[in-house]
Amino acid sequence: MTTTKNPALPPGSLVLITGVNGFIGSHVADQTLRAGYKVRGTVRDVVKNKWVQDLFGEAYGKGNFELVEIKDFTAEGVYDEVLNDVSGVIHTASILSFDPNPHVVVTPTIAAALNIVKAAVKFPNIKRVVYTSSSTAASMPLPNKEFTIDAKSWNEHSIKEAWRHAPYEQSRAVDVYGASKAQAEQALWKFMEEEKPGFVLNTVLPDTTFGKSLDPVNQGHPSTSSFPGLLLSGVKENMEFWLNALLPQYFVDVEDVGILHVVGLTHPEVSSERIFAYAEPFTFNDILDVFRKNFPDRKILDDFVDLSRDLSIVPPRERAEELLKEFGQEHGFKSLEESVLANVEGM
Repeated sequence: MTTTKNPALPPGSLVLITGVNGFIGSHVADQTLRAGYKVRGTVRDVVKNKWVQDLFGEAYGKGNFELVEIKDFTAEGVYDEVLNDVSGVIHTASILSFDPNPHVVVTPTIAAALNIVKAAVKFPNIKRVVYTSSSTAASMPLPNKEFTIDAKSWNEHSIKEAWRHAPYEQSRAVDVYGASKAQAEQALWKFMEEEKPGFVLNTVLPDTTFGKSLDPVNQGHPSTSSFPGLLLSGVKENMEFWLNALLPQYFVDVEDVGILHVVGLTHPEVSSERIFAYAEPFTFNDILDVFRKNFPDRKILDDFVDLSRDLSIVPPRERAEELLKEFGQEHGFKSLEESVLANVEGM
């Protein structure tokens, strides 16, 4: 990967990355290591996630990756030791339980995000903090409706839905997740405005994320990276829920997401930005078309009927694409075909 000239963090600097066992977190760590930085990665259980240490230790050599345990990201003082000697922080860890209770998801997500920046203030060596937000922080999908998503867009709809009075119906789980990302990111920007710490904050907003697993045996295909495999395997029934829950939207490849985090960490001209990781709109039928083209001898599911499309206009994606090109991605964002085929490699 090509890195920027005069990076905000000198190569060889130590970067703390939370949630390195996750689909996005593991790729963020991989791209950070590839760019020439050392990584201290956090997980909730070091023993359970020893495979992460083995993976990066083998790929990048002894002394470049360290795995540490943080069981509770909201606990006071939990970062006091792990931030020693750190120059940059990337907070990818999040709550993906899809619990419909906002007190269980939104409240601790905000607390965890604020906890890490409040801790970072104590360490003058920290120059950059990058937060993994989400497309749902800006807006929920609005099928077949033309509207614009920009750097000032916030998902007020999901915030309102998430905090409606109980009972907390399962149907609002996606809104609760969206509210957690929106309100955590808002809290971080408010913190930066009021406290004016000595580090720069950037955020990355990935949309539906596909792409390869770094360790298919131990990590599998978590989160949205499970969708292409289910479709290729002919499991249509399990996809009906996600058709209703996700609605048509943009996709992005997980490697591109990883690179954009490194951009937010190191690019001297990317400061106080929301980086929109939106590659292109897609539907599940588009994925099925990729399979028909590339696996002509396999029986592929029939199309889902009457799928709507995402017609939103996202001007900030052009900025993200230019940054990807600057970091060595000649064609910018990876295509849906490239990402989906990497996702199902070996299946």
